[in-house]
Amino acid sequence: MRTTAPAPARDVASCCSAPVTAAPLPVAEARALARTLKALADPARLRLLSLIAATEDGQACVCDLTGPVALSQPTVSHHLKTLVDAGLLTRERRGSWAFYALVPGALDAVADALRSGGSRARG
Repeated sequence: MRTTAPAPARDVASCCSAPVTAAPLPVAEARALARTLKALADPARLRLLSLIAATEDGQACVCDLTGPVALSQPTVSHHLKTLVDAGLLTRERRGSWAFYALVPGALDAVADALRSGGSRARG
């Protein structure tokens, strides 16, 4: 019969040698950020964001987005609505079409919140 040696005792002081020196992301901001990240956690939505960002004037009509992502117009509209609800895109109605544009600084705000704990990133 094989026996295993007991695990060596851990020194708690060495385990916790990196003290927390800044406030963590506040609960409300963590929830809001999680909603935004959930909206971003879809390959089609990431493609849609990148397509809109890559346009010359920073906006695109839903009719121009269906082909590149190979999805139906209702599906693209659903994804775009999710991105609008997450605060990443704006929507402007022009006649029977909707045009979408990135919210200035929205993606930077997501990155800043992850880097430095939420509200501290915005000063």
